Amino acid sequence: MGVRVAALEEALAFLFARTTGVFKLGLERTNELLQALDNPHRSFPVIHVAGTNGKGSSLAIAEALLRGRGMRVGKYTSPHLVDFRERILVDRVPIDADVVVDFVERWTPLVEKIGATFFEATTALAFDAFARAKVDVALIETGLGGRLDSTNVVDPVSAGVTCIGWDHMEYLGHTLDAIAMEKAGIFKPGRPAVIGDANPEIRELLARRARELGAEPVLLTDSIAVDDIEVSAPGGGTDVTLEMFGERERLHTPLTGRHQAFNLQFTLALLHAAGPPYRFTLREAAPLLANVTLPGRFQRVGKYIFDVAHNADGARVLAETLSAVQPPRPVRVLFCALRDKEWKDMLTTLGPHVDEFVLTDAPTAPASRAWNLEEARAFLRHIGAKGDVAWTFAEALRQMEGPGTAVVTGSFHTVGDAMSRLQVSPFAP
Repeated sequence: MGVRVAALEEALAFLFARTTGVFKLGLERTNELLQALDNPHRSFPVIHVAGTNGKGSSLAIAEALLRGRGMRVGKYTSPHLVDFRERILVDRVPIDADVVVDFVERWTPLVEKIGATFFEATTALAFDAFARAKVDVALIETGLGGRLDSTNVVDPVSAGVTCIGWDHMEYLGHTLDAIAMEKAGIFKPGRPAVIGDANPEIRELLARRARELGAEPVLLTDSIAVDDIEVSAPGGGTDVTLEMFGERERLHTPLTGRHQAFNLQFTLALLHAAGPPYRFTLREAAPLLANVTLPGRFQRVGKYIFDVAHNADGARVLAETLSAVQPPRPVRVLFCALRDKEWKDMLTTLGPHVDEFVLTDAPTAPASRAWNLEEARAFLRHIGAKGDVAWTFAEALRQMEGPGTAVVTGSFHTVGDAMSRLQVSPFAP
C-alpha cells in the first residue's frame, strides 16, 4: 500500500507541476493527446455543462437520476476538495490510483513534448478512464469558460449553460456579455442547447449565440415553471413544485437552498433535451432525487456547514440559505478567499448573517493568489463586522470550537483543507 500511495503522489506531483507557468486556453493540445489515446471521448455520449455557478449541483442531480435508471455514469468535475480522484468518478466511485499512475507513466513524454497543461492532461485522463470503464454516459463540467476550455472537444447529446456571473474575468472578458459569449461556445451545430440564466438579457444573448452556432433545439429553462420553494430545516434539503410539459409535481431535493430548485429545473431541462434515453417525467424523477449528494455545498456534518462560495454570487446564495435555515447561534464563519476573487463583496454580503468571522489562509491555496490578511482585517472593521485574523489554519479551526454553528466557506482550498483536517470524506457514501 505504501508503494502504491507513493506512486500516486509522484504521479500527482507531475500533473500539478503542469499548473505552473502561463495559463493556456485552446483545444490543440487536448486534441493531440486524445488522438494519441485513440479518441476515447467519441466512445460514449456526453452531457456538457458550463456556467459560473450551479454546474456541480446540476451534474450531481443528473448523476442520481441517470444512475437510478440503471445507467453507468461517468462524472468529470473540478476542482477537487480533498482528493484529486474526486474529479473523475464512475458510478460515484473515484478512479483507482493505479489508473492515474499508469496514465502518467505512459503519457508523460507526450504531455511534456506538446506542453500540455494540468487540466488538459487531466481531461484526457478522464475521457480515457470513462472509455475503459465503458460508461453509458459521461457528465462533463467545463473547467474555465467554454469555447476554449479543453473539455470542449466533445460532441454532446445536450449542452447547457447554468448562469453567468463575474468570474475569471482576466481570461473570459470584463463584461457579463463577453463572459456569456465564451461560455456559449460549448453549443454545437445540430445539438440541443439549454439555457438556465435568470437574467432576460443574458438569457436572450445566450439563446441568440446558440442559434448562430447552429444548436437545435434551443430550450430555455423558464419553460419549466417553478413554484412554492420551501427551504427546510437544517440538513432537510429543499422542496419545490415544478410544472413541465403538462405535468405538475411536488419534488424534494436533499440539496439545501432556494437556488437548488432552479438547479433542479435546469437539470430536468438538460436531460429532456438530450432525448428519450435521458429524459424524465417529474413523477419518474421524484423518488430518485433522494440519492443526490454533493460534498461541500451547504453540507452539514454535526455543527459544521461546509459551503464552497468562491465568488460573489456564491456568497449571496450562502447568505440567503443561512437566512432561510436559521442554524443555531452563534454563527462563526471561517473564511478564506483567493486574492483575485471579489472577497470584499463576499464579506459584505455574509456580514449580516454572521456573528463572528475568522479570516485565515488555506494551506493548499497557491501562494501567488493568497489574499492580504491585514487588508482583509481592516475591511472587516470598515464594514463593522465582528471577527479577526487567525494566522494559522489550525488556530482558525480551533476558534470554530464551542456552541453554535461553524461555517467553513470561501475557496475550494478552504473547504477542502478543513474537511481534510476534520476527517470529513468528500466521497458520497
